[in-house]
Amino acid sequence: MNEKIVWHKISESRHELFSDSQGLTEVAVNGREICISVINEKLYACAAKCPHAGGRMAEGYVDPLGNIVCPLHRYKFSVENGRNTSGEGYFLKTFLIEERKEGVFVGIEEKKGLFGL
Repeated sequence: MNEKIVWHKISESRHELFSDSQGLTEVAVNGREICISVINEKLYACAAKCPHAGGRMAEGYVDPLGNIVCPLHRYKFSVENGRNTSGEGYFLKTFLIEERKEGVFVGIEEKKGLFGL
């Protein structure tokens, strides 16, 4: 099985994504729900639901260290690599995200079987 990154346009600009100063929003991309955050002027993308109890990450907040915090039980995750930083051992799926002149794109790994099927 091979993995290929497929890029999906999610908006024309970062300003279109964020309607408030919270810096967290949720988008649907190719059948997946993804949380987008802006921290220190950089965009990050991760799974929309906390791996612990399914809390909506976009309803949480970003702590002073730049970790995304789940609204249910306050589990903290690195937006850079998805590692749980508060010690519970969970992992939050992260995605590639790029700002281009054409807009904002999220890269999702798609698995291909033998012979590209």
